[in-house]
Amino acid sequence: MEAVLQSKGLLSLPSKPKTRAFYPLPQGGLRHRFNSINSLKPKPLEGLSLSLSSDGFQKVEGFSRKPQLVGQKNRFFPICRAEAAAADDGEPVFVEKKEPAKFMGIEIVTLKKIIPLGAMFFCILFNYTILRDTKDVLVVTAKGSSAEIIPFLKTWVNLPMAVGFMLLYTKLANVLSKQALFYTVILPFIGFFGAFGFVLYPLSNYFHPTALADNLLNILGPRFLGPIAILRIWSFCLFYVMAELWGSVVISVLFWGFANQITTVDEAKRFYPLFGLGANVALIFSGRTVKYFSNLRKSLGPGVDGWAVSLKAMMSIVVGMGVAICFIYWWVNHNVPLPTRSKKKKEKPNLSTMESLKILASSKYIRDLATLVVAYGISINLVEVTWKSKLKAQFPSPNEYSSFMGDFSTATGIATFTMMLLSQWIFDKYGWGTAAKITPTVLLLTGVGFFSLILFGDPLAPALAKFGLTPLLAAVYVGAMQNIFSKSAKYSLFDPCKEMAYIPLDEDTKVKGKAAIDVVCNPLGKSGGALIQQFMILTFGSLANSTPYLGGVLLVIVLAWLGAARSLDGQFTALRREEEIEKEMERAAAVKIPIVSQDESGNGSFTSDSSSLNPTGGDSAGVSSESSSPRNL
Repeated sequence: MEAVLQSKGLLSLPSKPKTRAFYPLPQGGLRHRFNSINSLKPKPLEGLSLSLSSDGFQKVEGFSRKPQLVGQKNRFFPICRAEAAAADDGEPVFVEKKEPAKFMGIEIVTLKKIIPLGAMFFCILFNYTILRDTKDVLVVTAKGSSAEIIPFLKTWVNLPMAVGFMLLYTKLANVLSKQALFYTVILPFIGFFGAFGFVLYPLSNYFHPTALADNLLNILGPRFLGPIAILRIWSFCLFYVMAELWGSVVISVLFWGFANQITTVDEAKRFYPLFGLGANVALIFSGRTVKYFSNLRKSLGPGVDGWAVSLKAMMSIVVGMGVAICFIYWWVNHNVPLPTRSKKKKEKPNLSTMESLKILASSKYIRDLATLVVAYGISINLVEVTWKSKLKAQFPSPNEYSSFMGDFSTATGIATFTMMLLSQWIFDKYGWGTAAKITPTVLLLTGVGFFSLILFGDPLAPALAKFGLTPLLAAVYVGAMQNIFSKSAKYSLFDPCKEMAYIPLDEDTKVKGKAAIDVVCNPLGKSGGALIQQFMILTFGSLANSTPYLGGVLLVIVLAWLGAARSLDGQFTALRREEEIEKEMERAAAVKIPIVSQDESGNGSFTSDSSSLNPTGGDSAGVSSESSSPRNL
């Protein structure tokens, strides 16, 4: 036997091995599972021929037995005939699985996914911050335009182009491969932003219909300044829409679709939260970049368009980052193996708008959750547009406006990064209800301060002058604080609370309710604020005249938001309590249900959880021999 084992290379025996009696391994398949594990001479099954293989072990014609190592207890591992034949031919039966290479406790294969994905996400978010700040500068500070253009632009230009793009994307997805689809979508973005900085903006005075816009404004009146400005600066509006689409298409569709394609669930749970922290690091660096290039005008000579120079530099960075994104995508596809996934997919219900409304109306839980989503979209839009109008009044120059937005982006990144680190502590110490109420509370307090400075700025002017502030500058700073803290609370607390609220629901309500909120509430929240502002502007003549009424609308919406959060907290807590009770009942019921357990010898036997849970039930051998007896079965 020593010669056999040494020739097979299974292990090296000591120089003076102890003599042991050799017992042929028992055969009997399923019949042996009902015999005692201490039986050493079981009878082979009748009708099956036994033969001795080249490794010294018996082999059944139907099934073969993997070899046992010296000192190993009897274990029964039936293997297929092909594997037994491989052992007969001298090939090793046991193939030792190599430990995957690791660096700092993380597998190299995982690092080859996560590091490129992190770099890609950084480049995408870096570009998005530059584009987001630049688009506001272009449409708000342009001649003949103001912040009043934003509600009309979001509703009548941005929304139709987003719908059209998604329809085109769906068509392309049916005919192109994933890699071809990625390049087909992202390359037009990169080409447009490069062309805008070096061609469209320098030549904008030649193809903007300024004279036609002036005539329409004289005929229709100043209350139609926003819609007419879309025609007046159409190329800037096109840049605005493309920058918005970069956030929704490149980040949400392309990046997260690619990340979900190449990562496993365990990798996603471990590393996706780090992407959120990395996004805020990108926000900080890109804010500093915008600030730097916006201040270039100070070093330029007289007569030079400083904003045109800054725009060319920032668009060059955007193009360079876009090329880096494409290269990283190409490298990952050629060097990282894709994980194997099940072909079976859980279908998401394709609900029409009316079906979504019916689901929203039928469940109080879903209605409260929908109120949270709609209220956030409307309230943040109401304050943001009013704040940008005051920002233009304080910083009319494009370079000054852009420089302030660079500082704003950096501060937002720092605040969000800090809030993400604190969010886990808030959830653990105060629970879901408090975390869900922080975002509307912050928005309410800062919103009250912002609108108070606008409406009652003159009486507060002497007190503000002691701090070197004017009412307008104080309103700009308070509005900036409102946006910074609201966005950081949204990313770190509101979004996790919203997703956690789906967890205790039953599967049908969870899937259909989420689909209904995606179809109805997200667009309604984003467009609702814009529609309210359009109505106010057309009714009262301007955004400034509408400010008191917008403040009142904001107060009503935030109070409704807080009420929905309080109601949802009670329902969420009750569902979680019911879920815990059901789990306890399942555990109690499982004790009385016989289940198949595996004893020390690897044999399956029927036993009860009550015996395994009994701490005084004796040693494991006693339990194994007792549980494997036919009487216990």
